[in-house]
Amino acid sequence: MLQDHPLAGAIWDARAGAFVSQQELLARLPAATHVILGETHDNPVHHRLQRLALDSLASAGRRTLAMEQFDAEHQAALDVAQTRGADAEALADAGRLDRKGWDWPLYRPLVQFAVDHGWRVVAANLSRTEARKIVTDPAASGLAPPPPDLKASLEQDLIDGHCGRRPDAKRLAGMIEAQRSRDAQMAAVMKGPTVLIAGGGHARRDRGVPLYLPAGGVVSVAFIEVEEGKNAPRDYVQQFDYLWFTARVERKDPCEALR
Repeated sequence: MLQDHPLAGAIWDARAGAFVSQQELLARLPAATHVILGETHDNPVHHRLQRLALDSLASAGRRTLAMEQFDAEHQAALDVAQTRGADAEALADAGRLDRKGWDWPLYRPLVQFAVDHGWRVVAANLSRTEARKIVTDPAASGLAPPPPDLKASLEQDLIDGHCGRRPDAKRLAGMIEAQRSRDAQMAAVMKGPTVLIAGGGHARRDRGVPLYLPAGGVVSVAFIEVEEGKNAPRDYVQQFDYLWFTARVERKDPCEALR
């Protein structure tokens, strides 16, 4: 990890263009109806900070904990399990959470927090079956066509995610619609005071979940891994309310084999 990076541990208020303290940010969160905590999935620091955020919200009353890690098709089973007093492990079973794919030890404390505080756990993600259907038939999303700038931005992200290789046009269009549908689905389950745990891209105001929520009452916090040579907040995407900088996890380059 880049522990000695000048931004590691700092919090940037993107709208004010100023740094804020951890105490200041945590004190502001309870005023928001919807709090989105955007993570890098395999970074344990991000999950520790998410737990701090949940702790700061607990005294302000109950919320819903919506999680990308659970698919919406399993909501009924989650509700039954919660009615029966299930703990985090039992909820993971009920929601058929992919413990290996999502590195369950990193998420268990967040789910157990919800159990301990009487918060409802909501499956926020689009089901895999539905996502595959939309990739095959983009019109199945039911969404209005994206503006050109949004489409171009999502296209570039998907191409980058495929190591620079551009999928064929139809598949790319389907992947864009599936991504938009995931964001719309996550927004749809956020009814009343809610915290959403999701990947950082879903927290972006310009194209993520906030795009499908009412303009007021949303606070988007992205936990951002610092990068070597990028020492100022403006070197990073500003499409969040707050950027909470952390050290970077050392991981293998998934594109190295293709090179």
